[in-house]
Amino acid sequence: MLPTSDEPDRLPNAPHPRETLALVGHAARERTFLDALASGRMHHAWLLGGPEGIGKASFAYRAARFLLAVGDPQARAARSADLAMPEHDPATRRVMAQSHPDLHVLRRIQKPDGKSYTSNIPVDSIRRVIDRFGSSAAEGGWRVCIVDSAEDMERSAANALLKLLEEPPPRALFLIVAHAPGRMLPTIRSRCRLLTFDPLSEVDVGEAGKLALERMEMPFDGSALRRASGLSEGSVRRALTYVDPETLALVEAVRARLDALPQIDLAALMALAEDVAGKAGERDFAVMIETIQGWISDHLHAHAAAQPARLAPLAEVWEKLGQQAREVETYNLDRRPLVMTLFHDLSSAVSRSRAA
Repeated sequence: MLPTSDEPDRLPNAPHPRETLALVGHAARERTFLDALASGRMHHAWLLGGPEGIGKASFAYRAARFLLAVGDPQARAARSADLAMPEHDPATRRVMAQSHPDLHVLRRIQKPDGKSYTSNIPVDSIRRVIDRFGSSAAEGGWRVCIVDSAEDMERSAANALLKLLEEPPPRALFLIVAHAPGRMLPTIRSRCRLLTFDPLSEVDVGEAGKLALERMEMPFDGSALRRASGLSEGSVRRALTYVDPETLALVEAVRARLDALPQIDLAALMALAEDVAGKAGERDFAVMIETIQGWISDHLHAHAAAQPARLAPLAEVWEKLGQQAREVETYNLDRRPLVMTLFHDLSSAVSRSRAA
């Protein structure tokens, strides 16, 4: 079993992306990357865009292992069908152990109290990478910087990264994970090659989830994994969260309330609000909000060709939802009123959408 640790970018009891050797459902993206590397005209910065939890960070670490392995990466790319490297490869082992001197990872860091993590990637982390990239690669080859994720960078950190992207050192590669590339600084986007990742099929989610659980030697219920995959909206991360029986039951209960809209079962809704109340309900509240956001997203995409008037009501709820959830958590407010208000807003939005 792989060791587990409390890190800001990993799920409990799941392999970290740097430990994930298999990549399911993204063969075309690997081919694009390999072709660029084999051509000798490798872009220095790649923006890995797409929904959260579909394999972007796993791809980034997979590409890093490929580049940092002993030998000529360009020649290796010309003869390789994918970016896979064996687990026993020295570079792979050091990447997994976070000990490779030419791999730099920008992510949220632990606070001085050792109990929690910063809410953003601080600018000082970017400055340290700039200093390291100012000297030669430790092993004379490529240097790789993974940003996971772009949304976690504070404004000053993004501006510092921009300076490095404007004048990159030789044989330096930046792999920037972005869940919403359109919200990034345009100046950063313009200096990157965009590689778009699509949500996985239900079958691929199930396969990737099975591989992750087996790698952790975690027992799991195949039926629960299939149900979780069906509710995951193409996200392995979400499926691995939902495979827990209690979480799966909560997600199915939330989806049942959403699918019944504009009708509202007040008794069932009040029970749901109680489930996510109090200290014990923090994680369930986050799952509920994520489930609602996914449901709204599904509806907006399914009716993308409809008149704007039909989409506007749900889009308005989407805009308010994230802010309201953050305020509840920031100010430690009672979650129950938000749940009741949110579902009434959704009910009204569905009715208005159908009437438009």
